[in-house]
Amino acid sequence: MNVRKFIAPTARQALKDIRNELGDEAVILSNRKVDEGVEIIALANEDITRMTDSVARKKVQGARYKEKTFSPSPLDPESSILGEIKSMHSMLQQQLAALSKNGVRQRDPHAAGFLCAMLNAGFSVQLARQFLDNMPAGKMQGESWVNQVLKRNLRVAVEKDDIVAKGGVYALIGPTGVGKTTTTAKLAARAVVRYGADRVALLTTDGYRIGAYEQLKIYGKILGVEVHAVKGTEDLRLMISSLRDKHLVLIDTVGMGQRDERVCGQKEMFDAVSVPRLLLLNATSGGDTLEEVVRMYHSEKVIGCIPTKIDEAVNLGAVLDVVVRHRLVMHYMTNGQCVPEDLHPVNLDYLLHRAIKPPESKTPFTLDEMELSSLALLSGAGSSDMGKSYAL
Repeated sequence: MNVRKFIAPTARQALKDIRNELGDEAVILSNRKVDEGVEIIALANEDITRMTDSVARKKVQGARYKEKTFSPSPLDPESSILGEIKSMHSMLQQQLAALSKNGVRQRDPHAAGFLCAMLNAGFSVQLARQFLDNMPAGKMQGESWVNQVLKRNLRVAVEKDDIVAKGGVYALIGPTGVGKTTTTAKLAARAVVRYGADRVALLTTDGYRIGAYEQLKIYGKILGVEVHAVKGTEDLRLMISSLRDKHLVLIDTVGMGQRDERVCGQKEMFDAVSVPRLLLLNATSGGDTLEEVVRMYHSEKVIGCIPTKIDEAVNLGAVLDVVVRHRLVMHYMTNGQCVPEDLHPVNLDYLLHRAIKPPESKTPFTLDEMELSSLALLSGAGSSDMGKSYAL
């Protein structure tokens, strides 16, 4: 059995050397980082075939022997080992095929680097794979294309749907610490400037946090608008009815984690009164957390979202990824605590520049091309993205 060792500066080069010398059906036995780059141990497919033929012949002879002696054959453990090798061969063969699937590497040598950039920016593997499968060749063209695709799929509220201009009753929802109270005050300040303090009112359902109502009252006093606390569905219904002459009524909600059982109760209360909601998404949160937040708070009455804490986020890929995949409409974005200055219309050019720009420095969480190649993340599997399609 001719086991070969290949050492190269990158996994890409090592796998290329393996294919050149052992063929496309070579079996990868192990890989590890070394001082020179990466070391891969491989076995030619012909050796596997010879082992298969040899064991098959011995198995026939063993079967004949068993017919005569009725004793256990010593070849059974060998057959089991061969089965495991063949299984490993099939799995690793898929990985090798993935590295050349659709000629991605040959067509565009920058593909691995660009995929690394997307993953390091916080985008999900699902979305990154789909982008890679459809991305035109060429690094610069690819970057421009991804920007265009994201722009087409990031939905932004048009002027007629702007809640400040349109007016009505809206609840700001989201997990604790996302900035609901501050954002409520920022939106109220915009409405006060445009329509006057007497046309705006603030409500809060937050009777749990110490000082929550008092904080909103301070904002209300500064802005000169009414502030009321409500408890329960009927109280909310009566309060909304009493404020029907207001142009804009904003409801600050209880700060709680997305896994809190009270989230369902809050959803039922707002559904009963048919209150539209804006979901606040913390741009500093990881993709898994944002995904769970959207799933827990989502309902037909969620009309859109507001990404918050843009200034604190190291990268914006995760929040934009969630917005794209769940087709959320962005109404505003916030980047600080100042009222009302730190509330802005959605600027897609700014968000995409922040999301796709290279990281300023590597961190323990940064993925490099060699690691990406070893993990065979360039396969097209899963690119259907749970049945959803985007305007690629």
